[in-house]
Amino acid sequence: MTTKEKTKKQPDNSGDNKTGRDSSLILHNDEVHSFDYVIKALVEICGHDYVQATQCTYITHFKGKCDVKQGSFNSLKPFKDAFAERELKTTID
Repeated sequence: MTTKEKTKKQPDNSGDNKTGRDSSLILHNDEVHSFDYVIKALVEICGHDYVQATQCTYITHFKGKCDVKQGSFNSLKPFKDAFAERELKTTID
């Protein structure tokens, strides 16, 4: 291995790369909206089937939050905005 190969820098993936890094859309419990309302939102916004949406709703209720979708920050932003329009709190981590 040559010196040039040894000193070649590797890309720094530790920073917050909002376009390529996998992130999670987290739905937070609010103690305000009904189960049916949240289930309907998950089906319409995320494309979950009824069973998956129901499971996410129960996890959110009992654990306080649930990872409902994964992708890049930019791909998750429209989903976050759609939940905000329905007054449901989400974060992207």
